[in-house]
Amino acid sequence: MDQPTRRELLRTMALGGLALPAGAAGKPNFVFLLTDDQRFNTLHALGNPEVQTPNMDRLVRRGVAFTHSCIMGGTVGAICMPSRAMLMTGQTLFQVHDNLIAPNAAPASAQRPNNTFPELLRKAGYDTFGTGKWHNGPALYARSFSQGGSIFFGGMSDHDKVPLHEFDPAGKYSKEKARIRPGFSSELFSNSAIRFLKERKKDNPFLAYVAYTSPHDPRMAPERFALYSPDKVKLPANFLPGHPFDNGDLRLRDEMLAPFPRTPEVIRRHIAAYYAMISEVDFQIGRVLDTLDQTGQADNTYIIFAADNGLAVGQHGLMGKQNLYDHSIRVPLVISGPGIAKGRTSDSLCYLMDVGPTILDLAGISAPSHVSGRSLRPVLRNQNAKVRDEVIFAYRHFQRGIRTDRWKLIEYNVDGKKTKQLFDLKKDPAERNDIARLPAHAPEIKTLHALLQKRMTEYGDRTQLDADTWPVFGR
Repeated sequence: MDQPTRRELLRTMALGGLALPAGAAGKPNFVFLLTDDQRFNTLHALGNPEVQTPNMDRLVRRGVAFTHSCIMGGTVGAICMPSRAMLMTGQTLFQVHDNLIAPNAAPASAQRPNNTFPELLRKAGYDTFGTGKWHNGPALYARSFSQGGSIFFGGMSDHDKVPLHEFDPAGKYSKEKARIRPGFSSELFSNSAIRFLKERKKDNPFLAYVAYTSPHDPRMAPERFALYSPDKVKLPANFLPGHPFDNGDLRLRDEMLAPFPRTPEVIRRHIAAYYAMISEVDFQIGRVLDTLDQTGQADNTYIIFAADNGLAVGQHGLMGKQNLYDHSIRVPLVISGPGIAKGRTSDSLCYLMDVGPTILDLAGISAPSHVSGRSLRPVLRNQNAKVRDEVIFAYRHFQRGIRTDRWKLIEYNVDGKKTKQLFDLKKDPAERNDIARLPAHAPEIKTLHALLQKRMTEYGDRTQLDADTWPVFGR
């Protein structure tokens, strides 16, 4: 495991546990590596012995891994769109739905600014570079980035046929300008990031945002990453042939990737292909990290690694991410860089939308008052610090949930039929044993239900849990 030097330790101690480096223009650099559909427990260094992720592991050794980082969910089936909007703006799911996804859905009084953290860095003098998947429209991209390359404005495609845009300083992007270039998506995005790191002018601090489309399906990793034999891959402990009840979205696209009922053989094949995609994007991440080291920029650079959402791949009888189980709402999050402790983990609850405010904080920039995300810098300083006591979740208009350090409550309202699930996550981290029907746990359900409603209202959700029907977004 990498160990901090004596000089690094002295700098950290002198600045209250987290050093702010002096680099170009007195500011640190940032490299943000974002994967697509990567579940929280798919890193070798964080306890998955089956998957090979040497470069993600390198980041774990270098920094702090947040083991309970979550997304808030989605108001649409394409979870990555609201997830990336929350990441970029630091706003809640309900704010980004009203402001970015369906801006005419809410009254004008509910509209809030949607500044992105790259946009705020850019205004503060940063060179902001973006490559890869951008799921929130060309206008927001043009505001956020001063440079870029290999830009993908779509939601998904075959990895060897991604329609890419070159950067346009005028921000004029159209489908007609997109071109398919030879190469696998992760390689193309890494190539663009590497060119930027090698060729950029050294006058200004920078942000390099590298958003991969792996390991999102279609799972078609190049042959050299076919490292996993389906008959040797473990079946998840919470594997089921089908979900035990109608959760509201059992026949959407993601769920149709495997036949019903789910079988162990089919799920093992999917897991093997999923792991291959993760190893593929891990390799490309390694190329970016190597370039950062070789160009001498690593010492003054914070590196953030995360994913936009998780994925079921056979757990609870599900294949996709349109649910509120941990496998779909928990994501990897690792932050490394100058002054940050090495090889440490934190189980502090947090959101992916907390990352933008954290980056701004590390850059010495105040987050706007409308931002709901919270800086994770206190946790980077102190292993025992917390920024949230609970996190809430939502999927479309028929699933709501809340979790604390120990409990998770999920509530469903599907065509007027209400269902509750309660899990004791300390005893049952795989969420196999629903204890909502046990009378002894009625007090926990009552407390969590009330807290969930309170937080929903604070975060802009117009749903009332005790109403017979819950409102559809956009109505």
